[in-house]
Amino acid sequence: MLDQVLMHQGVGLEAYNALPLRRAVHAVYECCYSVVLATDLAGGRPFADHDSLFRQADALLFSLGEDSIDRVLQAYPHIGRRPRSPKSVCEQCSVWDDDPAVMTQLNNEVLHYAERFGFGFVMFVEDCCAHRAMAGIVDRLHNDRETERKVVRNELARINRARLERMLGPEGGYYNW
Repeated sequence: MLDQVLMHQGVGLEAYNALPLRRAVHAVYECCYSVVLATDLAGGRPFADHDSLFRQADALLFSLGEDSIDRVLQAYPHIGRRPRSPKSVCEQCSVWDDDPAVMTQLNNEVLHYAERFGFGFVMFVEDCCAHRAMAGIVDRLHNDRETERKVVRNELARINRARLERMLGPEGGYYNW
């Protein structure tokens, strides 16, 4: 989930605070896939530190209605339709992530999840393989719909935080910005 390439990387908080509103909204939208959240977060600038931006992003995400969360989920890539690139092998299970049988099995699990809950599967993992994703799906299939909606919001918050961290980079940003 985190292998997404962001156009705005390492801009630093000071530079983010100084961006024109449109660019600030675009930078956050790349991280969260929600125009509402991106607009509200960009409109809340300036932020004193990374943590205050992260807390506000979480608050905004958790205040979104279920319809908005469903739209966010529709923007996420469908796990199981595209193997990771470049080719990688999972160190734990020693299976290639682009093995057609593994990817077919993962796609079937994702479809089963979507049929059960009515929305797409998302999961935060920094270094994910198909087997970890399948284990996450199988584990979460035991949830009722209400519990799973809460889990999804938490997963989205973790993904947003990681992407926002990449967007901002270290405190002070990188020299090239």
